[in-house]
Amino acid sequence: MVYVLNIDGQPLMPTNRHGNIRRLLKFGQAKVVKRCPFTVQLQYRSDTNVQEVSLGVDAGSKTIGLSATTKDKVLFEAEVMLRTDIVDLLATRREARRTRRNRKTRYRKARFDNRRKGEGWLAPSIRQKIETHLNVVKKVCQILPVSKITVEVASFDIQKIKNPDIQGEEYQQGEQLGFWNVREYVLFRDNHTCQCCKGKNKDKRLNVHHIESRKTGGDAPNNLITLCETCHTDYHIGKIQLPKSIKRGMVFRDAAFMGIMRWAFYNTLKEKYSDIPVHLTYGYITKNTRISNKLQKTHYIDARCISGNPLAESPSEVYLCKKVRCHNRQLHKFNISKGGKRKNNQAPYMVKGFRLFDKVKFNNIECFIFGRRATGFMDIRTLDGKRISPCAGYKKLKLLETRKNYIVERRQASSYPYMNIGVSLAEMR
Repeated sequence: MVYVLNIDGQPLMPTNRHGNIRRLLKFGQAKVVKRCPFTVQLQYRSDTNVQEVSLGVDAGSKTIGLSATTKDKVLFEAEVMLRTDIVDLLATRREARRTRRNRKTRYRKARFDNRRKGEGWLAPSIRQKIETHLNVVKKVCQILPVSKITVEVASFDIQKIKNPDIQGEEYQQGEQLGFWNVREYVLFRDNHTCQCCKGKNKDKRLNVHHIESRKTGGDAPNNLITLCETCHTDYHIGKIQLPKSIKRGMVFRDAAFMGIMRWAFYNTLKEKYSDIPVHLTYGYITKNTRISNKLQKTHYIDARCISGNPLAESPSEVYLCKKVRCHNRQLHKFNISKGGKRKNNQAPYMVKGFRLFDKVKFNNIECFIFGRRATGFMDIRTLDGKRISPCAGYKKLKLLETRKNYIVERRQASSYPYMNIGVSLAEMR
């Protein structure tokens, strides 16, 4: 599929007439503006007659499904993988700032909570994901004449998930009701007994231990466990391991994100695309449509059902996209190496003419640079992380496309790992 823009940059209907596109490019009547997905812009005035194109968006906290369809045909389908490293990066920055201030301004007055948050403030991790949703919708509208947008949202009752029998006033009476703080609740929950040695060490000093690092796991009760002083110390110096039965409880981070982002995303879409109808739908409607039409469960097929044309002719290719980090302002590694020195955290911006996440061709395989050495050897992989070569020489690489905020890989529908259009799971078994 070749996507076409008119001379003013407005999207027209895409085409499969590749021979016609080659002739236009050969005689200078069109120019290439984007390689993946392949998009050309006409250099002459043309008709602007277009069909109605419906865009379905399967919103998610880790993956977005996109499908632009007409009544008869799928024009564009993609899955976009979101960044999930924001919380870890912010926590690292916060720790570095605190240690630096402790070294240089030990008597500085604590001012960690004296900033006012404006109306509509969102945490950076949530804001980044919402902005990514808006950006991918914008990118589709730049290459296709979208006439309708439908977004699937979800609402989760987290307390209902924890306790299916909860009713009425119990919503205001959480598990920590009557306790001074989280520590007191965790000690009471564990019966003031070490969950590792079960009191065999006879150590009366008890600590509250984070199962998952506090940096990313937080201080939720399901991430805390009671350990005696002896077991706590031995664990952190590597003498013992916690029993396999000790695991973190259910995480509701994704459910909380979907509850926060649904209205922020929907309202922003309505403001930005006031000339296009924007509708909401829900997961149970999508599921019913998918099952009734015997389609597989994937993000882009869900988006096709959301668009309102589940039986549209399937495309020959599917795009896999990933949002990547383009800039790294951290100068040194956070952990101190031997000798009290911190290693540099930043690699050279350019190595032998290549940058991180550049799209290259190696042995007739399109892949991306995931790692670089100053000697010119590159770690190249596909977008889903499959390693092609851990040390490919730069002389064997051909630069196809410089890296951007989104790296895109085009895959044939037959080779896409999840795709088996029109076959139900029951029939596959």
